[in-house]
Amino acid sequence: MRLDTSQSMRLGQQMKLAPRMIQSMEILQLPMLALEERIEQELESNIALEQAESGGEDAADREGDASQVEVETAIGDDRLERKELVVGNDPSQADDWERLSNLESTYREAFDNEYSSQASAGSRNAGERDRKMDAMANVAARGASLTDQLLDQWKFAEVDPDVAFAGQRIIAYINADGLMGADLTTVLEQNRNQAGEFAITLPLLERALHAVQTNLEPPGIGARDNRESFLLQIDALESAEGGSALHRWDIVRLLISEHYDDLLQNRLPRIAQKTQLAMEDLHGAMELMKRLKLSPGRDLVDIETPPIMPDVIVDFDEQRDEYVAALSDGRAPVLRISPRYEQMAKDKSVDATTREFISNNVRNAQWLIESINQRKNTLLRVVNVVLTRQREYFDHGPQHLKPLPMIEVADQLGIHVGTVSRAVADKWMHTPRGLVALRKFFSGGTSTQAGEAMSWDAVKATLQEIIENEDKSKPLSDEALVDELKKKGIEIARRTVVKYRQQLDIPPARRRKQH
Repeated sequence: MRLDTSQSMRLGQQMKLAPRMIQSMEILQLPMLALEERIEQELESNIALEQAESGGEDAADREGDASQVEVETAIGDDRLERKELVVGNDPSQADDWERLSNLESTYREAFDNEYSSQASAGSRNAGERDRKMDAMANVAARGASLTDQLLDQWKFAEVDPDVAFAGQRIIAYINADGLMGADLTTVLEQNRNQAGEFAITLPLLERALHAVQTNLEPPGIGARDNRESFLLQIDALESAEGGSALHRWDIVRLLISEHYDDLLQNRLPRIAQKTQLAMEDLHGAMELMKRLKLSPGRDLVDIETPPIMPDVIVDFDEQRDEYVAALSDGRAPVLRISPRYEQMAKDKSVDATTREFISNNVRNAQWLIESINQRKNTLLRVVNVVLTRQREYFDHGPQHLKPLPMIEVADQLGIHVGTVSRAVADKWMHTPRGLVALRKFFSGGTSTQAGEAMSWDAVKATLQEIIENEDKSKPLSDEALVDELKKKGIEIARRTVVKYRQQLDIPPARRRKQH
């Protein structure tokens, strides 16, 4: 094998994205909340970027001599007198001191803007509260995890030390639903000591599991499956209620412990035949089961739902008989380049290193402002196409959603399809029909027998409507659903109906039947 080195030249073309283009694509893809956070970060890091103030020039740009202040004192109803403020040690000038105090209280905000550093220092020295610190203090603290909460409860359990130790190991395997995520054999195998010996025994784990299930709240925590969790909850509810409720809970316990599979498949006639119970008793037991929780651990941990802020607000203009869109960027601050630093970037008397640093910040601020403006323009253009093409959806509902591939919108607007994809990513619209994800309007579809285009989401909405209006005592099978869709001009295969039904989280016919 021979190794050698050589030099060669090759002529070719490569496409590279400029930093400015990359930033523009990133800004375009950000939803409103993320954009606000990005703007706040840029305002903190870029000295040349500032928030535009309304109502005239900023206080920092005002010039004047602070050594002499003229105030206007109202005399009578329609006459103003200008007086020069003179402050000295002469007691006869007490009126001037009073005027100075009134002046300070009247123009406090202007003084604070003009001398922000002195005002901030004065506020700290005076012991005044910091608004930012107050806001941070009012933010809700992150809640404790389920494991931490269960361990805190376990500390108060009156059990032997060895059971307490084994119980801590068991709690570590309880998942977010409150159920055991592993069997006791797995817990035993994964708790060997360094010498390879078992730190605990299987009988000890069984005792500890029973203690965990009986000592921790809410009932059902630590169960090995849903059936065991239901039985633990029944024991707790039965103990709390007692009296006439005991017989009813006995029926529920019987159904879950001995007829669980038939219960899941909604085979109530078979259960009635086996148990010799009346159908009314079974219906009453089914109502009681609604009080049982499928995931008891969720009661201790709040599920954090990310907030949604619409990027676009759609309203109907009755005069023009059309839907109009507006960007909901009212919370986002209006940005501008600081005139002071923009002038310093051009001032040759400023040190070269400083001028270069300021120039870079000014340039980055310009790019950011242009990217935000481009985002607004692109998003609004895409939404206007949606409002035109999906007019029937806004008028009549989801069943009239039309297929709208992104490539068609890109061709109509003269932009790249990737730009359309970024423009609609994670964006929401507030419409007369509620809060709708912008990407919902972009999907493929099929054609009805009448030749009308229909999106797949519209097919799903039609399928759901058919199932909601079916006879619950005789629910439609998947084959019957195919026939019902065909009557509406929608011809799809049975396997597609099954797929859409599962996506809509709709059970099969035998489980939808009401006996």
